[in-house]
This record gives sequence, C-alpha cells and structure tokens, in this order.
Amino acid sequence: MKRRSLHLVAMAAALTAMVPLAHAQSNSAGAAWPTKTVRILVGFPGGSSPDIVARSLAEPLSKVLGQAVIVENKAGASGNISADQVAKATDDHTLGIVINGNLTSARMLYPKLPYDPAKDFSPISLLATAPLVLVAPAKSPEGAAFFAAAAQNGDKWNYGSVGNGSVGHLGMEVLKTKMKGLVPMHVPFKGNPEVVTGLLGGEIQMALVPPGIAMPQVKAGKLKAIGLTSGRSAVVPEVPSLADSGVRDFNLEVWTALIGPAKLSKAAQDRLNAEVPKIMRSEETRQKLLTQGWQALGTSPDGLKNRIKDEAAIMSDIITTRGIKLE
Repeated sequence: MKRRSLHLVAMAAALTAMVPLAHAQSNSAGAAWPTKTVRILVGFPGGSSPDIVARSLAEPLSKVLGQAVIVENKAGASGNISADQVAKATDDHTLGIVINGNLTSARMLYPKLPYDPAKDFSPISLLATAPLVLVAPAKSPEGAAFFAAAAQNGDKWNYGSVGNGSVGHLGMEVLKTKMKGLVPMHVPFKGNPEVVTGLLGGEIQMALVPPGIAMPQVKAGKLKAIGLTSGRSAVVPEVPSLADSGVRDFNLEVWTALIGPAKLSKAAQDRLNAEVPKIMRSEETRQKLLTQGWQALGTSPDGLKNRIKDEAAIMSDIITTRGIKLE
C-alpha cells in the first residue's frame, strides 16, 4: 500500500508539472495578435472612396486591438501597386483595402500583373458597397424613353468612364448587352471630374459614376439620374433602379474589401474575422459611411470570396467577348 501511495503521489506531481507546460504551448500556438502597429495600405489618394472606408475602419479597429492602426496611401496603377505590396508583406501586420478590379478583373487586363488575386491574398471582409448612377445631360428624357432615344441615335452617342478597364467602362459594356440597340461609343477620361465636364459640354451622353460624384450635379439640375445599377439603395433613396426603366438582370456595385497576404497568420485572421464585421455593422460606422455614399457591410471571408467569384465571372465574360484591352 505504501509503495502504491508513493506511486500515485509521483504521478500527481508529474501531471501538475505538465499543466503549465501545456498552457505555455497553447499560448505559443495561439499567440496574441497584434504585437505592433498594424498598417492598412490603400492604393488610392487621400480623400478617395477607398481611403474614406479605410479611415472609417482604422480608428475603431485600433481601439479594439489595443494597437495603433495606420492608413498609408500607396496610389498608382489603379490600386495594383498597393495590392502587390500587401501580397508580398511578411511582417504579419500589413493589410490592404482594395476595390473590385484588383480582385476580379486585374488579372485579365494586366498580363504582367505582379500578383495573383486568387492565390496571394487572405480575404478578410467585404467592407462596403455603393451602386453606380447612370447619368445624362439634364435635358435628356427619363426612364425607358432615355434608352429609346439612345437606341435611335446608335453609335452617334458616346459614354464616358475614368479609363479602359474601369468599373464604369466594364459596367457600361455589360449594360449594352442588356438593352437592345444600346451601342454608344466609349470615351475614356482621366477622372470622374472630367467625365462630368464631358457630360456638361455635350461630348458624351451618358456615364456610370459613383453617387458622390453624380448627386451634387443632379441636385443642382445640371445632370439627370436615369437609374441605379442595383436595386433601390439607402445611399441614394431618391433615385430609381435601372430595372424600373426596363433593364433586366443587371446588378453592379463598386466595393471595397479588406485583405491580407496569403501567409497572414491564423491568429491575425481569427482576430480580424471577429472584429471587423462588428465594426462595419455598428450604427456609428454605418451612418458615417452612408453620408459618404457607402453602404457598410462587413461580411465574413466567405462572403468576400463569393462576391469575387460571381463578379470575376461576369467581368471575364465581358472582357473576352468585347475584346477589351488596356492601351
């Protein structure tokens, strides 16, 4: 009995000694994140739509993470320079905010794209979306009558965008497949302000532009809003959907997403997956972005993956069938 008692005591001591070791191993495997400043790279200038979304996320994210979260603007090549830096980041504390094209059409438009959208990123969340507004000169007819006039004028009418491969360009090409007789010619501009100038000066007769660009001109009576590229939207509740004008099976939005490099640690992904959706769905963030023309979402990684998959298929088809190339 005495020998058995000693054996049990020894076993208990050994088990007790193993508890701290197991706890330490658990902590090591699930190390706290972040351990230093988190950088969010944005491939567009300060004040741009992606930058606005990034800064709306950064401050509340810093509070919940207990570390500084800074936004760095790395503008150039339609956001592809910044996206490439995110793809190649190895510090486990670099994230990026990108737009549709970086993840859905860039690979098809840029043969020498330095990153692979399908392999080089960890998708985190679809942050916010906004419809595009089809706008025309103020004296244009409304609704279905606008498309009837467009069909009558054929390729004598032009449409503008901020450049080949932009969402306004690809979106209009998709729209042309939805409406019989809609065949306006594409005129690329350097930016949306130039697109608006083209509309006001009669150089172009229509364009798909963000609500923040369209609505001040519409409310001033200088342009006419024909309809939204999505259903009715809280972003611009006063504008009808293009479906009301007879456009069927057409749903296009601009959006921003949060991504990390493919090798982003599980600890980082788990923390971000838990916190980012809560921030984006909070009333404060929703209202802040709504005033800037954005509908806050905050999806799971799968939600972002599904949006990429669905839109990439549409854009791939239109780029191929229309033979769209970057000049």
